[in-house]
Amino acid sequence: MSRAPAILAGLIGAGIQASRTPALHEHEGDAQGLRYLYRLIDLDSLHLDSSALPDLLLAAERMNYTGLNITFPCKQAIIPLLDELSAEARGIGAVNTVVWQDGKRVGHNTDCLGFAEGFRRGLPDVARERVVQMGAGGAGAAVAHALLSEGVQLLSIFDVDSDRAQSLADNLNQHFGAGRAVAGHDLPATLKQADGLVNTTPMGMAKLPGTPVPVELLRAELWVAEIVYFPLETELLRNARALGCRTLDGGNMAVFQAVKAFELFSGVVPDAQRMLAHFQSMNG
Repeated sequence: MSRAPAILAGLIGAGIQASRTPALHEHEGDAQGLRYLYRLIDLDSLHLDSSALPDLLLAAERMNYTGLNITFPCKQAIIPLLDELSAEARGIGAVNTVVWQDGKRVGHNTDCLGFAEGFRRGLPDVARERVVQMGAGGAGAAVAHALLSEGVQLLSIFDVDSDRAQSLADNLNQHFGAGRAVAGHDLPATLKQADGLVNTTPMGMAKLPGTPVPVELLRAELWVAEIVYFPLETELLRNARALGCRTLDGGNMAVFQAVKAFELFSGVVPDAQRMLAHFQSMNG
């Protein structure tokens, strides 16, 4: 009797106990008739930080993991530990999925595709001349690539680390052409002229409450997108909706990055609609 190959996957990140990713993967694995196990490797629970990544990768390798997802704060720190990068991961400079292939650690980025798909579905016809992005970390790099691919003309990037914002803007201008991205300096003035606002910082998560943008800077004409999905309605989205802004929550990106990661781990194309419905049922 032939048995489907077993998939052992996991997520490395900090403060990830509330993650919906294990349930998303395992539920779809069951539906596909796969033996699919997905584990959380929570740096906070283990009292570790990203300096433990080399040991964690080696342990996963020895325990025959199929692959790993990587989240905050490890999406860039993981890169020097990998043997190969997909073209997308190399271009973005961030990795959220690692697969063991022929004994090699191969890094991928499914965040970019995940955000783009959610954006197309949730905010299909919004103005894209000028957009403000909060955050220039690993997730921010992927989202910025997605935004410019989806037709944003000028992306202004704000980050607590201005060098990091500048370095992401430089990377984007190399890929998409000079002048498509800038490191932002005056948030009130830039937002006043913007069509949309995207938060890619962890601010707004259950464990990091608050909003990356003061409510008085929001106005009804802005569309507002979020990548945090726990809670699904962050303070930023709640403020934006109260003003009548069009909004996009972080759920779609969470689901569509998982759809692609599932395929990379298992070699099976999952049912994206079923995964989306399952995600919604968990957040209902």
